[in-house]
Amino acid sequence: MLRDVFSILVPDGTVESPLIWESSRFAINPRIVLAGTRGDANHIVNRTTIELLCGIVEACQRAGIEHVVSVFDARMARIFRAANCPFKIIGTPARIGKTMTYAGLFEMTNDMPARLDQVGGLPPVVLSAPLEGAGKPAAWS
Repeated sequence: MLRDVFSILVPDGTVESPLIWESSRFAINPRIVLAGTRGDANHIVNRTTIELLCGIVEACQRAGIEHVVSVFDARMARIFRAANCPFKIIGTPARIGKTMTYAGLFEMTNDMPARLDQVGGLPPVVLSAPLEGAGKPAAWS
C-alpha cells in the first residue's frame, strides 16, 4: 500500500526488502476495549494495544523480519510514542484529506518486547504457539 496508495509519503522511492513487512491496518475499537466506557481514544495506551504490538514484534522475530513499515496518522504516532514503540519517519509527512499522515519504519529489535513491557506489563510471550516452520528467536533461547 505504501508504494501503490501512499507513494506521496516517500517521493524518493519506497522501502522494500524481503526483511521488511508492511503493516497496513492497526486498529483497536476503544468501545469494545474499554467495555462501554468512553475514554479519550487519542491518548489511550491500553493492554490490548500493547498486546497487539507485542504480537507483531514476536511474529516478525519468529519469521526473521527486521523492520515493519507502516502508514499512520498523528493520533497513532502519539499512541506509539506513549507505548514506548519507537519509529523513524521516512519520507515526507503529508496531509491526506484532513489527516496528517506519516510513513514510519519500526525496528523489530530484541529490546522491543522489554520496551513495550515497561508500559503494558505483559508476559514475555503473547503468541500462543510458534509460527509454522519458524524457529525460536535467539533472544528467547
